[in-house]
Amino acid sequence: MTDPSRSFGGVADAYDRGRPTYPREAAVWLVGVQPTTVLELGAGTGKLTEVLVDLGHDVHATDPDEQMMERLREKLPDVRTSVATAEEIPAPDASYDVVVVAQAFHWFDHDRALPEIARVLKPGGRLALVWNERDERIPWVKRLGRIIGTQEQLRSDEPLVTSPLFGFVEDQEFRHWQVVDRVSIQDLVLSRSNVAVLDEEARAAKLAEVLAFYDEYGRGMDGMQLPLRASCFRAALVEREAAPEAAPAEPVTDDGADPDVLLIDFR
Repeated sequence: MTDPSRSFGGVADAYDRGRPTYPREAAVWLVGVQPTTVLELGAGTGKLTEVLVDLGHDVHATDPDEQMMERLREKLPDVRTSVATAEEIPAPDASYDVVVVAQAFHWFDHDRALPEIARVLKPGGRLALVWNERDERIPWVKRLGRIIGTQEQLRSDEPLVTSPLFGFVEDQEFRHWQVVDRVSIQDLVLSRSNVAVLDEEARAAKLAEVLAFYDEYGRGMDGMQLPLRASCFRAALVEREAAPEAAPAEPVTDDGADPDVLLIDFR
């Protein structure tokens, strides 16, 4: 079966059309308002990248999937991009002020990725994470979640909280809405990793189930407003302690003795 973390390339267009963006205020909280150097890991088709660029940040967007990166390049041709993973970042040491990850940190191998992220951050730099989550306290939203799957609702900030490489983790939540109509709800479903790995027959069945749900709860061409929470986290890089200077070696004196001669005291 296809690795779910690498399943998005085949549905890149649906992902770009169907996935929600991120609130501007969330991006400001994550990265700051003053222009800075940002490395984005798992950038996908550029949902957060667009917001960061609009804020004036210098963004280097990366993603392990070439098809996702190609979609981002079409929208943001001036943004530097690399096809790369979080475990092997194509950047020199201490080169970015902020590393940001939207909707992707849970896919990382954290034992490898977190040291890599720490390596490329400047002293005092920070790691910022965000997940868009449906507000399933509302009954019809919870029912939608049961249909399309909830695995991407399970954020994983715990590896950051427990990492000795980063300090105290701050968190903040920003509420926003995504307008979903009968067409875009199909793209939203197709962009889900659990649906992307299905065969054609199973995907068609899932789409039919979602359309039946929409026809029951939707409002025709007006669509429905899907309530979302942008759950944000940020933590600063722990200051690295300088390695202690080695004590100077004691000078070696040569007394002229032959080291191969055994000295015996006959007293």
